[in-house]
Amino acid sequence: MRLAQRLVLNTFVITTLLVAIVLFAVERRVTERVRTEGATSGAVATDEFLARVRRDIVVAGLAVILIGVGLARILARPVARPIEELRDVARALAAGDLSRRPTLTGAGEIGDLADALRSLAEQLDARRQALRVEEELLVALTESLNEGVVAVNARQQVVRMNETARQLLRLREPVPFPAEYLPRDRTLREALAAVLAGSDATPEEVRVDDRTLSLTARPLPAGGAVLALYDLTPFRRLEAVRRDFVANVSHELRTPLTVITGFVETLQDEELPPELRRQFLGMVDGNVRRMQRIVDDLLDLSRIESGGWIPNPIEQDIAAVATEIVAPMQAAARDKGVALRIELAPNGSLYADSTATRQILSNLTENALRHTMTGEVVIFTETEDGGTWLGVRDTGIGISADHLPRIFERFYRADPGRSREAGGTGLGLAIVRHLAEAHGGRVRAESVPGIGTTIAAFFPRRESSAT
Repeated sequence: MRLAQRLVLNTFVITTLLVAIVLFAVERRVTERVRTEGATSGAVATDEFLARVRRDIVVAGLAVILIGVGLARILARPVARPIEELRDVARALAAGDLSRRPTLTGAGEIGDLADALRSLAEQLDARRQALRVEEELLVALTESLNEGVVAVNARQQVVRMNETARQLLRLREPVPFPAEYLPRDRTLREALAAVLAGSDATPEEVRVDDRTLSLTARPLPAGGAVLALYDLTPFRRLEAVRRDFVANVSHELRTPLTVITGFVETLQDEELPPELRRQFLGMVDGNVRRMQRIVDDLLDLSRIESGGWIPNPIEQDIAAVATEIVAPMQAAARDKGVALRIELAPNGSLYADSTATRQILSNLTENALRHTMTGEVVIFTETEDGGTWLGVRDTGIGISADHLPRIFERFYRADPGRSREAGGTGLGLAIVRHLAEAHGGRVRAESVPGIGTTIAAFFPRRESSAT
């Protein structure tokens, strides 16, 4: 029942009671007076008079009640309307609609209540805006971290998780979700159970699929836990690459050093025939040159990877460069019965660093000639949207599919024994890849064992490079 209706009803009840009491008292007084004064005038006339009096009193009472109720309704409306408005505003604020404000102004208790409610709404709205700003700042901070952050409440529900954590843990469920959805790694589960119990967990390493993660867990004061995850996989891979690199370099240098040491000991024999002495000195010289090539290639590779070398691309006549590279190799190719050819696209120019172009062609051509026993080695160019492919194809022994993805790694050899016998350093293709990438390009390799191999580097056109 609305407030105005309640006021009218209460007024009606009170008015009715008051009117009834007044009318009862008046009727009783009039009856006594009439009966006393009309004892001598006759009973019939007295009764008729009393009946008329009672009727007039009832009519007057009903009129008074109706008029009172009508006035009460008219007077209750301006009193009830502001109270109902304040009630509606309070309900809206409680429901979260902080945009509602009371329209009442002025003095008095209702006006004071409206002012207080308006001030409360403004404070709540300001507090909500501050909380929203803090929430956005917190989200921006957690999302910008390289660490994964996972917050778990006391009921073991994941209530917050940044995108890094989702990627590391391979999770896509919207929060909140049960902590049981987290990876079932024993170390992670034990750390979470420990911090939920209120104790700190020491940093640990956990394995999630193919990733190695550093896990730090801390309890929350109000219950729950925060897990911080840092991806150690790149560092572990770098450590593995470093170990392999040191092992490979040591092995590559140890082989010629062992040969040199052995020949030096042999050459110390004064009775060694001159022919053998010259032969051994030639072998020593070859291994020294091999060590020198390894050191030079390592220095070149280090300079390129560290950013110490920056390409200076220019328009080149690739036909002239290819002819220059092929010329000193023709004699060795003829001795093996291998044809060296040049096949260039109609647009024979290439936008690249001249030194890099010569080194790429030299490495690829020497590598192809080294592994081709018969047939041909072809230097070629191919145009493509955005740039030009520069490469070498051969009819050599080929590379099996399981080795092909790794041939651009340092010191990786599909056939270690054959490569070392042929004099390769194992760094040529790695240098080719880094030189192409320094230009913003890429490399590709295609091969079929027993049929041949094609290796090429892509160089963007001038416009693409400039952008």
